[in-house]
Amino acid sequence: MLHVDLDQFIAAVEVLRHPELAGKPVIVGGRGDLAERAVVSTASYEARSFGVGSGMPLRIAARKVPDAVILPVDAEAYTAASHEVMATLREQPGATVQVLGWDEAFLGIDSADPETYARNLQRAVLERTRLHCSVGIGDTLVRAKVATGFGKPRGVFRLTAANWLDVMGNRPTIDLWGVGSKVSRRLSGHAITTVAELAAADTETLVAEFGPRMGPWYRSLARGEGARVVDDTPWLARGHSRETTYQQDLRTPAEVEAAVRELVERVLQDVEAEARPVVGVTLKVRYAPFVTRSYTKKIPETADRQAVLWRALDLVGRIEAGRPVRLLGFRAEMSLPDGARDRHTPTRSGW
Repeated sequence: MLHVDLDQFIAAVEVLRHPELAGKPVIVGGRGDLAERAVVSTASYEARSFGVGSGMPLRIAARKVPDAVILPVDAEAYTAASHEVMATLREQPGATVQVLGWDEAFLGIDSADPETYARNLQRAVLERTRLHCSVGIGDTLVRAKVATGFGKPRGVFRLTAANWLDVMGNRPTIDLWGVGSKVSRRLSGHAITTVAELAAADTETLVAEFGPRMGPWYRSLARGEGARVVDDTPWLARGHSRETTYQQDLRTPAEVEAAVRELVERVLQDVEAEARPVVGVTLKVRYAPFVTRSYTKKIPETADRQAVLWRALDLVGRIEAGRPVRLLGFRAEMSLPDGARDRHTPTRSGW
C-alpha cells in the first residue's frame, strides 16, 4: 500500500498561481491581513525553516519571517486542485484509492516493484497538476503513512516489518503518528521514551495508564501494526463545525451567547443538508491571549434545531467567567448510517 502526500500543498497551489513567489517564504492564513486576528493555515518550506507552523497566530509568524509573503486562504482553489490530484490517483493501474483529505490519500496496489509504481505516480500527478508529492510504501497503513515523512520532499520511502524498528526504534515516541506531547510525557513516566521501548512495553502497564483500549493500541502503533487493506468506501463526515476569530475580544456573557447562537445556526445548516441527526456537541473557546479549551457533551440523538441550540448554550455555562474570548467554535457530531467508513486515518481505530 502507498501513502501519497502532496508537498506543502496549499503553498504550492499559491506558487502555481503566482510563479514569482517560487523560492520565497510564503504564509497562508485568514484573509492575509496582519491587522486582523488569524492563524497560519500553511507555510512554504522556506517559511517553515524559520519555525512557522500551522495554527500559529499570523502576526507571530510574520514577525518570525519579516520578508514573508502573506496570502489569504482560497479554499475553492485548493479544492479544485485536490480534485485533479485525486482523479489522477484513481487513474493509476489497479489502484484502490482512499482519500484522507485535500492533500493525501492511501492507494492499495498489487505490484512487484512498488518504488517504480510510486515514481510513475509522482510523474503522473506532476504532469497533470504541476504539483509534487511524496510517497510512502508500507505493508500496513501505519507504516505507509510514517514512511512518507522520510520521503519528503518529492521522494519515495519504504517501511515494512523488515526495517520498521531499524528506522523507528531509537526515535522518540512522539515521532509516532498518533502520539502527542501529553501521551509522550505519560509514557516517559514509565521509562518508555523510544519507539522500541514502547513496542516492547508491558501491556498491563499500558492498560493501567491508558485504559484497556488505548494501552494496547499504543503498543501496536509502536510496532507499526494495523490494517493492511485500503478502504475506498466513500467517507462521510462525522460532524460539521464552524469557528470565528473575533477582531475584538468578547467580554460579556451576552456577547458570547449571541456569537454561539450564530455559530450553531451556521453549523445546523450544514448538518441539515445531510439529513442525519446530531448525537454530540462541542464548544471550542480560545481565551485571550491564546489559551484554548474544548467542552464536549454527548446528547440523545435529535434532529430538533432548538434542542441542539439549548445543548450548545449549556456548554456556554462552562466558559470561565471574566476571561476575554478571542475565538469560538462549535461542532455538531452526527450519527453514521450502517456501513459508513467513520474514520479516515489509522489512529485510535485499530488500523
